[in-house]
Amino acid sequence: MPDRPLLDTPFLSQAVKTVVGDRTAKILRSGLDIETVGDLLRHYPRRYAERGELTDLASLELNEHVTVMARVESTSLRSVKPKNGRPNWLLEVVVTDGRGRLRLTFFGQRLKWREDQLYVGRQGLFAGKVTVFNGKRQLAHPEYVLIGDGDDVTADDVTAEGDGDAEAAALAFARALIPVYPATQGLNTWQIAKCVGTVLDILGEVPDPLPSELRARLELVDLAEAWRLIHRPESRADIAAARARLVFEEAFVLQVELARRRAATASLPAAPRVAARGGVLEAFDARLPFELTAGQVDVGLVIAEDLAREHPMHRLLQGEVGSGKTLVALRAMLAVVDAGGQAALLAPTEVLAQQHHRSIGAMLGPLAERGLLGGSDAGTRLALLTGSLGTGARRQAMLDAASGDAGIVIGTHALLEDRVGFFDLGLVVVDEQHRFGVEQRAALTEKGVSPPHVLVMTATPIPRTVAMTVFGDLDVSTLTELPRGRSTITTHVVPAGEKPHYLERAWQRVREEVAAGHQAYVVCPRIGGIGGLEGDEPAAAGGGEPALDDERRPPVAVLELAPLLVAGPLAGLRVEVMHGRMAPEAKDDVMRRFVGGSVDVLVATTVVEVGVDVPNATAMVVMDADRFGVSQLHQLRGRIGRGPAPSVALLVTELLEEQSPARQRLTAVAETLDGFVLSRIDLEARREGDVLGATQAGRRSSLRLLSVLRDEDVIVAARAEATAVVDGDPELAAHPALLAALAAYVDPERADYLEKA
Repeated sequence: MPDRPLLDTPFLSQAVKTVVGDRTAKILRSGLDIETVGDLLRHYPRRYAERGELTDLASLELNEHVTVMARVESTSLRSVKPKNGRPNWLLEVVVTDGRGRLRLTFFGQRLKWREDQLYVGRQGLFAGKVTVFNGKRQLAHPEYVLIGDGDDVTADDVTAEGDGDAEAAALAFARALIPVYPATQGLNTWQIAKCVGTVLDILGEVPDPLPSELRARLELVDLAEAWRLIHRPESRADIAAARARLVFEEAFVLQVELARRRAATASLPAAPRVAARGGVLEAFDARLPFELTAGQVDVGLVIAEDLAREHPMHRLLQGEVGSGKTLVALRAMLAVVDAGGQAALLAPTEVLAQQHHRSIGAMLGPLAERGLLGGSDAGTRLALLTGSLGTGARRQAMLDAASGDAGIVIGTHALLEDRVGFFDLGLVVVDEQHRFGVEQRAALTEKGVSPPHVLVMTATPIPRTVAMTVFGDLDVSTLTELPRGRSTITTHVVPAGEKPHYLERAWQRVREEVAAGHQAYVVCPRIGGIGGLEGDEPAAAGGGEPALDDERRPPVAVLELAPLLVAGPLAGLRVEVMHGRMAPEAKDDVMRRFVGGSVDVLVATTVVEVGVDVPNATAMVVMDADRFGVSQLHQLRGRIGRGPAPSVALLVTELLEEQSPARQRLTAVAETLDGFVLSRIDLEARREGDVLGATQAGRRSSLRLLSVLRDEDVIVAARAEATAVVDGDPELAAHPALLAALAAYVDPERADYLEKA
């Protein structure tokens, strides 16, 4: 559903059709999710143009409705195949910003007047949807306002359809500092400017969610003035003043809501879980064959303090790939077991759940076999619950969980079923939390007698301000230090499209690693086989960038590449495949053999992205790497370099343009192993998402101007101010405008989401 306006006053909550008319209101609603007057006022310009300042055409995105200021470089008018026996004409106009070019196309029966109007050197604003034809970007039948050779614009220069008022609005639009709005089919930027202007003309004072004392102290303008300045600026200083106020407001309202959530969580009761002396945790620490890193020790102490409190822990544990998060989580689970409770580890895939069950069982040894022959009486029991278990094994796992015999229960979505119960669930650990919906996480935490402690883990490093917004209600711990004995990983981009022999060398490199006694992964973006793309695993949200003409060959598929490798460059090696369409027992069998060393090369999809730990794997080839997101490539690369031998990652791409954004992202991955640096690059390449709702990978961000990357200082300051306000007035009784802002910002759907989060 569309974002609601922050203020719920009679005027701002009026339907937008009351001020702009039914037809325009319908376009605003369907194309831009604008339903109320307040929505319209918060539809901010994406940039501002000035006469003589041309638009960077290289920044245009496909299928986006844009307005560009450019200069005509050439025109070409020619006849095309007649339609209905009447001659038709095609006018192609190439405009430039001095570096890049964009084609404008017009079809019709009488176009000579347009050719005369769009002469070489003429400058103007051109509005339309960016599409591709024959590999070149274009605007088909764009609307435009021309600014001719330093002369004033005349009515003849306006081609926007409409009445005289619309033409006058376009003329005024072209003469001033020009706000360029996100537009949509049927409503260009100067028409949106006219709609906004209609509202501003009748806008009076509005309640302000920022307390007056705060505005004065920070020298911020009031809300009504900010709206006037951002939509009708007379100078760049006006824009700066408006943005400073509106950006801070977004950060402040967001942080107030998060502060209230933290306070609400802190008021809930929970059973303290303190590890008993001489228990399984001490026995486990005593059998570790290595020393914990300083970071693991420090984070472990913080988590132990959280578990000992009478309020539920809600902590995010993030860390570099291979930094030892699972070990930290296991020690927390053992502490809860020592305190008489149970822990549940929720994994997103069966491969990862089985991997956790194997690795945790191996780390615990006899401590995971209490009551069994050779097991330790000081230990506990592990249970694995996944959808593929047979009836008998499933029944036993559920019985062990319900009776309390299993202190640690590891599973997939099967843990969420209503019939799965626990004797005393004290801790929920969610691995790769971003792969689970809020409803799923809530279903597990509700299985405790009292609210369980919650530890969520992610191997995708999160920039500080993202953690303060997206996870602002959680305490955050970070592991940056890698355990001793980990090898270095060298990463190279393999430009197979430009230099095919580089790909041949990549396969030779794989053979060299296998000859040295090691193993390798080959990762493909799709499965292939019967059904084509149907059922394939997507490479990544916000991932690769297809070529502009989208005429590349289909993405490389596991089932197509593996036979070619077996018959060609990897002939004689033991090659197996693994993908999401395989039966769970088949995937487990392949993975067990790969872990055991009886498979040399595993050709797989992203099912190996997280949790797979094979220290002997030292090489990875990622096919069509440009189709994957930056953070996902970093995750995939983390499957190697987990042992003492040096490792190599090879990112294969068919893209030819060395300076294309996708190639630049691959170069960034190759140049650093710092996941926090890469996470910022990844976030900059895609939308920041809805930080307070279920649309994190969906339609539109609830953030209008605030950037969780660019506005770090603002977020830090807003968090401090918001915490002070909530501490002093938890119910916001003295801040009615702020309370109204929260009520509108966090609508019922989003509030339900937050309640379960």
